[in-house]
Amino acid sequence: MRILHTADWHIGQYFFGYNRKTEHICFFNWLKTTIKEQQADALLVAGDIFDSPNPSAESQKIYYRFLKEVTTENPGLQIIITAGNHDSAARLEAPNPLLEEMNVSIKGIVSKDTEGKINYRDLFIPLKTQGKTEAWCIAVPYLRQGDHPEAENYSKGIREMYEALYNELQLKKEPGQAVIFMGHLQATGSEISENDRSERVIIGGLESISPEIFDKSDIVYTALGHLHKAQRVSGRENVRYAGSPLPMSFSEKYYKQGVNLIEIKEGRLEKMERLHFEPPVKLVSLPKEPKPLQELLEEIKTLPDGEVKPDSPYLELKVLITEPEPSMRNQIEEALKNKAVRLTNAVPYRIKRERESKTITYEELKNIDPMEMGEDVFLNKYGNEMPDTMKALLETVIQEVSR
Repeated sequence: MRILHTADWHIGQYFFGYNRKTEHICFFNWLKTTIKEQQADALLVAGDIFDSPNPSAESQKIYYRFLKEVTTENPGLQIIITAGNHDSAARLEAPNPLLEEMNVSIKGIVSKDTEGKINYRDLFIPLKTQGKTEAWCIAVPYLRQGDHPEAENYSKGIREMYEALYNELQLKKEPGQAVIFMGHLQATGSEISENDRSERVIIGGLESISPEIFDKSDIVYTALGHLHKAQRVSGRENVRYAGSPLPMSFSEKYYKQGVNLIEIKEGRLEKMERLHFEPPVKLVSLPKEPKPLQELLEEIKTLPDGEVKPDSPYLELKVLITEPEPSMRNQIEEALKNKAVRLTNAVPYRIKRERESKTITYEELKNIDPMEMGEDVFLNKYGNEMPDTMKALLETVIQEVSR
């Protein structure tokens, strides 16, 4: 049995105001081709299908068109999808009666009986080849407070949930059948993207889950979503994040996108391989280290000339700020005219200097020279001395308010 693992599609994401529709369509075309070439039996999608719990009609069309086309082209393909923290669990599950006819299973809601007991078996999905169950997938969506057994904290509740799921499956599965877990969570020992809000811990770090819960002999693979960097967890080769197919921020521009391919034979993990996808749009940060505006404008001249197109690179500019520059945006936009790039943002950097901190008395505070205070604030903010022209303006203001 050959299985592809992907996650964190974030369909509908706008990258600094730019629609990424063509990028997502490019990925889905690649994924359809890959499924065909690899003769995959199953596709696992571990959460964050959409970027928003209320996706646009356009985003939903992209999603459903992919499901229709890939299942039509691959009649034997089984698809299992779980909801992530960006998804609306109920909205994702709503079309289940129709999608189940296409061999697509979606798990978003943790169902309970009338007494409030969790229906663990509802998250069990048999993985079949030629009508025979080769393995079991425990498809766990992103778990919110109340989705897991009662416990003293969230992390412990999640551990108990996964333990209970595994133990319940042992009562159902036959000897020799492998187990695959799906989860949308942050595992301890994993690497988080720098400055990426979509990957921030959701409840103050308490959601980090130890991968030890997946250390069972018959759990051949754990397919995780939530973190955008493809990686193994704490040295465990069979506990992996697939990563996002598109970089979600400039902090992810060096990530390697793709999907994970695993092969199961006779209840064991026979093979594991990373299949790489090259996103159609590049992310460019200029310059490598922040530079003053005038030097940055010179570097902009080296960018390629041409018409801006849907596959033109996204551009991030890093500007070293040494003094206020109200016309900075206009100068940058003027310099970028006829350049084949799309400006996302100009990130201001300031020189940081260590300041001597001391406690002053109320009497000393009353006697502080306003000009000295202004010079000190300017130095702290921009890293250099206040220009004479600004000193003169500030002196005029001080004199006006002192009358």
